[in-house]
Amino acid sequence: MNLKKVRIIRYHAESFDENYDDIAVEYPLTIKIEGEEFLTLVCSPEHLEELAVGILASEGLIRNLDQIESLSIDESKGYIYVELHNKKVINKDMISKRFIGSCCGKSRQFFFSNDVKTAKTIMTRTKISVSQCLSLMGKMQESSSEFHLTGGLHNAALCSKEGLIILRSDIGRHNALDKIYGYCIQNKIRLTDKVIVFSGRISSEILLKVSKIGAGIILSKSAPTSLALELANDLGITAIGFTRKDRLNIYTHPERIIDF
Repeated sequence: MNLKKVRIIRYHAESFDENYDDIAVEYPLTIKIEGEEFLTLVCSPEHLEELAVGILASEGLIRNLDQIESLSIDESKGYIYVELHNKKVINKDMISKRFIGSCCGKSRQFFFSNDVKTAKTIMTRTKISVSQCLSLMGKMQESSSEFHLTGGLHNAALCSKEGLIILRSDIGRHNALDKIYGYCIQNKIRLTDKVIVFSGRISSEILLKVSKIGAGIILSKSAPTSLALELANDLGITAIGFTRKDRLNIYTHPERIIDF
């Protein structure tokens, strides 16, 4: 479960009362590859296999499920054990203890070493209307029940132009995208015509993950960073921010956005 109820004392309207609140669960997870610790992260404890598969793909260790010899999860201990068919893809310099925080940015710098071989230039001709963009953001927010209960989760959705395909929530915004990536690999989903809808800021890391997934359009209700926009321009990704109610900002590759 992503949620846990805790007893609280709430102050409201000049009075105190005892109550319960829904809190996002923070779960430490270690991925071991060939018996060696690859990384430790903190995440929401759901869809862990998707998360592991997405991380392996983001790191360039796999491209499809056939490259995984075995993957097992010990949820009680917080371990995922991975064996790969091609042992040569493992760079021993990569197999050292790494910690990934639930926040963003510098704690995940190790991803950058593999971006050159895993980031994709997106060539999709898919177009989407402004009304479809606004509708997709609304559908994601309406479906984000755990966020409404806790206020402590990030949401990411894989969408077609017409609607949501899957929604994933996590305390780490990068984790939510890795879960989507893992789902796509597990289910062999065609991605060039898909849209990523996202609740958080579009940082360079998030933009690179969208590129690795292979989607050509990302919609966010928040802001982009300058480096993310430089990468979006270079990688052919349409980045849209501040998608709220009846407005949005198109930052890169506006040719994919059409009128209502």
